[in-house]
Amino acid sequence: MQFPDVGRLWQTVTYFEAVPLVSCIQRTLGWNPPPATVMPQGELLFDLTQPAGVNLWGALDDVVMGGRSRSGLVADAAGARFEGVVTTENNGGFASIRTRNLEPPLDLSGATGLALRVRGDGKRYKLLLRDSHRWDSLAYGAQFDTQPATWITVKLPFADFVPVFRAKTVPEAPPLDRKQIVSFQLMLSKFAYDGQLNPTFQPGDFRLQIATISTYTEP
Repeated sequence: MQFPDVGRLWQTVTYFEAVPLVSCIQRTLGWNPPPATVMPQGELLFDLTQPAGVNLWGALDDVVMGGRSRSGLVADAAGARFEGVVTTENNGGFASIRTRNLEPPLDLSGATGLALRVRGDGKRYKLLLRDSHRWDSLAYGAQFDTQPATWITVKLPFADFVPVFRAKTVPEAPPLDRKQIVSFQLMLSKFAYDGQLNPTFQPGDFRLQIATISTYTEP
């Protein structure tokens, strides 16, 4: 039996302030990370060609479930690189990056959806949004495909985001509250939803380069 990577698990818990008791101690001692604040510039939400945009994200891999995948967001002037190694060892199979809870939350109610300028590796990824400050809360996900070594703009209408909890759809869930977007998460997973496999998933190295994340509006 392989044991969890306790060091990486602790880094995840403290960065995201995921455990209330630990978070309380962090705040008492002044060890909590600075607030994550996004100041939209028109439609532009995240400019990941700039270090300030990169610093809002942290790794959230299957180590939280005992897995062995490893990822990170690496600064790059052309667009930050979400990269690492994903493995199914120890019942794992996903790697992701997530923003800390945004303060204040973003009001995206006037937009049709999100546009991502990305260069991928041919794999299918997920974008997950949350409208709750709770750590392990319901998320709203949309999948998108990439083309190997090619910059593309992916448009994800809010109407296509599916309510999910740990990769299982929740049909009775309320619609995404677009007036209160609390966090963003990009993920590569062996699963799509409800036990279905991601058809492009392969264990090993991966890379998704992200230049910008913006809103877009259509009539």
